[in-house]
Amino acid sequence: MSGAPFLLIDAGNSRVKWALVQADGKQTHAGAFAHGGGGADAPDWSQLPRPAAAWLSNVAGEAVAQRIAALLETHWPGLPRTTIRACERQCGVTNGYTTPSTLGSDRWAGLIGAHAAFPGEPLLIATFGTATTLEALRADGMFVGGLIAPGWSLMMRSLGEHTAQLPTLDANAARGLLTPSASTGAALSSEPQTASEPRGPFFATDTQRSLSAGCALAQAGLIERMWNDLQAAWGVPVRLVVGGGAADEVTAALKVPHTRHDSLVLSGLALIAAEARAAARHG
Repeated sequence: MSGAPFLLIDAGNSRVKWALVQADGKQTHAGAFAHGGGGADAPDWSQLPRPAAAWLSNVAGEAVAQRIAALLETHWPGLPRTTIRACERQCGVTNGYTTPSTLGSDRWAGLIGAHAAFPGEPLLIATFGTATTLEALRADGMFVGGLIAPGWSLMMRSLGEHTAQLPTLDANAARGLLTPSASTGAALSSEPQTASEPRGPFFATDTQRSLSAGCALAQAGLIERMWNDLQAAWGVPVRLVVGGGAADEVTAALKVPHTRHDSLVLSGLALIAAEARAAARHG
């Protein structure tokens, strides 16, 4: 890679993450901002150098796309920008979806980022956002398929909204409820446990903790089931790669080894942009 940096934008359902990546692949600036607001919620790009182009993954809809376009035009009028779409093959990854273009752009970029971050390894990629997504990626870069489930916060909110006597919890309210309780004798925690303090089942003694822990354990159970099934089907060790806004809460409940990586989408966008730049030079 050479030349001006790329601006990379990952517009998810909950927030927008961005990074400025130099020509050699080094990230020099990064940040995140919320949907829908201005002022303090707007990114401060005033001190950034002008990028060569912006590369975007957007799964948050047209209103967010228009807001991002307006932000780009305000800071860098006329800046070229590309919103990626999943395709049949790119950056060493092959798309196993029946209709490749229907795979979410964030999942596609994340697959590309993961394949590059862990070359030659079979992977199960779990992302814990508004939705929880799973991707099975062979060592040769073949994406064989995935799963989509409600995310941790969405599970809790759905229970509160559709049951008469349960509270509606969001992630901020529920995070502190996953700590050990003196009355339970067991913890939903990633802290090491001694032989005299075995890690046992978590049965909460109030409704809020019941909701928070129950939904976290439901997430963990899904991941563990698919990780075990995938290793049995492939007959080789599979690296579980986790990330996303609720990763701390869900991984605290996991009982299988895992690797944390929170920038797979931005990493994949950087590789897509670099491949396009190289193709343009040799085209």
